[in-house]
Amino acid sequence: MVYTMRDVAQRAGVSPTTVSRVLNNTHYISEETKARVLDVVQELNYFKNVHARRLATGKSDLFGLVISDIANPFFPEVIRGFQTAAWDRGFDTLLLNTEYSHERTQSIVRKLVESDVRGVAIMTSSIDNTATHELTSAGIGVVFSNLCSANKLVSNITVDYSRGISQAIEHVAQLGHRRAAVIAGPEGNRTATTIAQALVGGLTRRGMKPFPVMNSNYRVDAGASAVKEILHAPKTPTVIFCGSDLIAIGAMSALEEAGVKIPEDISIVGIDNISFATLARPPLTTINVPREELGTTAFHALERISQLKRHRGAEYTLKTELVVRKSTARARRS
Repeated sequence: MVYTMRDVAQRAGVSPTTVSRVLNNTHYISEETKARVLDVVQELNYFKNVHARRLATGKSDLFGLVISDIANPFFPEVIRGFQTAAWDRGFDTLLLNTEYSHERTQSIVRKLVESDVRGVAIMTSSIDNTATHELTSAGIGVVFSNLCSANKLVSNITVDYSRGISQAIEHVAQLGHRRAAVIAGPEGNRTATTIAQALVGGLTRRGMKPFPVMNSNYRVDAGASAVKEILHAPKTPTVIFCGSDLIAIGAMSALEEAGVKIPEDISIVGIDNISFATLARPPLTTINVPREELGTTAFHALERISQLKRHRGAEYTLKTELVVRKSTARARRS
């Protein structure tokens, strides 16, 4: 027999509204009442009918989360933060992966509109603000990272990379480094461009104008290829700044293969502080990006848009911080 929410309410001696609030965890309910409702839910093996709820409320239980590449270790903590925040509020997450494909990205935007999601967190540079109009025209709130200013149905989370980058530059300068190279992320990627500009500008102001400055995909093998070119430069740098930890780990692998010691010959600095950074040999000095907080903030930004009468978005800022490990040391003597 299939039971309804009304059946659960009658058996537990509460209203259907109370059952809904318990299941969706949207209001405070006394522990005694909550336990009684959940006991009946288990006894009747009751499952929410999300389609019936959509018909009744005119809204789905879904929030969208768009990332670039599920295999990139940057994203699991973003996903965890977003999903946990959504789950705690009684909502589900539709996770979509662009794989850096323009065609796939267009399909994703259509999928989000067709799924009638309440809001979308776009945590990838694969989708720019040209997608905003299609989503907001459908009444869907959007939150971006490092892209645009807040507007109706649009919020933006700025990750303050400049803070951690300034700390990293000061760190290597105090270690006596004067020759630096930069392996930035992919050309045309807005986050990679932001990071590259902060690195080049900061190093130049500190009297360490970097050379060479290169672009690389966010993959280990791309970082390794970039290092081979750096080692053929007229003057080998004593420190290499990388646009991500994956690039840095690839660079470290190539340096080891070439017989270059880290950090005795060349120091390495990454960005992101992924879990693999502590497993690198030596452990990687990197700039921590609070990725779980990024996911949590993205969900709360979307929920806030949906609750405000005028659906006005807001600006949010997350700080980055240098984490010093053993891949940086005093510069070698000339």
